Amino acid sequence: MSNLANHINELKTAEAFSRQAEIFDEYYNTDEIIQYKRQRVRDHVSRYAPPNCFLLELNCGTGEDAMFFARQGHRVHATDISDGMLAELDHKMENFPLAAHISYELCSFTELQTLNEQGPFDYIFSNFGGLNCTNELNEVLHSFGSLLKPGGVTTLVIISKFCLWETLLVFKGRFKTAFRRFFSSKGRKAHVEGVVFKCWYYNPSYVIKHLKNNFNVLGVEGLCTIVPPSYIEGFGKKFPRLFSLLKSKENKWAASWPWKYLGDYYIISLQKK
Repeated sequence: MSNLANHINELKTAEAFSRQAEIFDEYYNTDEIIQYKRQRVRDHVSRYAPPNCFLLELNCGTGEDAMFFARQGHRVHATDISDGMLAELDHKMENFPLAAHISYELCSFTELQTLNEQGPFDYIFSNFGGLNCTNELNEVLHSFGSLLKPGGVTTLVIISKFCLWETLLVFKGRFKTAFRRFFSSKGRKAHVEGVVFKCWYYNPSYVIKHLKNNFNVLGVEGLCTIVPPSYIEGFGKKFPRLFSLLKSKENKWAASWPWKYLGDYYIISLQKK
């Protein structure tokens, strides 16, 4: 995509999530699978985050993760491209007792060099596939080196190019959905609140390739490999015993081959040399 096309896609992405901002928490805080995903990610970050660290969050949304990490004793600088999402975060800060631990600004992760707050940070964090909204992920990754302290860590939650649950849809004759990630080099259309924008899929090897000169891999985990993706709405309520069983199996095998490469998402953490 050209620079103009990238800019237009970012504007559409921002518009889509601004439209969704007011109902975002209602959806994300009531779905059992989304809550499972969020807890998995937070547990992963907690393994690598040093005490009282300074954390840069990309695509922070309404600030749920920022507030969680503030409660853990960290200081968070939260960023998002959606002014609607940041407006929701701003509203939450009015009654949040640790608001002094959270700062925030409107900024795309493709323009981190323009951040008012340049750190250096102990940690860079991005959750739930926000980074899939650009085809310039390589440029985003390359900007991390100047923002992180030596020994600093980044944890990214990215939608992968292969999802076991989606691929199994081939047995239902849903071939387009089953293979949509495989043929997505030019991006796939996403629809949010009536707005269409493009997103791209990336394997862990892509992230490792672009960071390997200055970062070491700490870990890769699959997310929603055995547990179904959250767009299968109501699964946890309809099948609570099965959901509990699937969670226990995924928690056990998430970092093992091949499961770490089969999820709807993967969690990857790397440490700056």
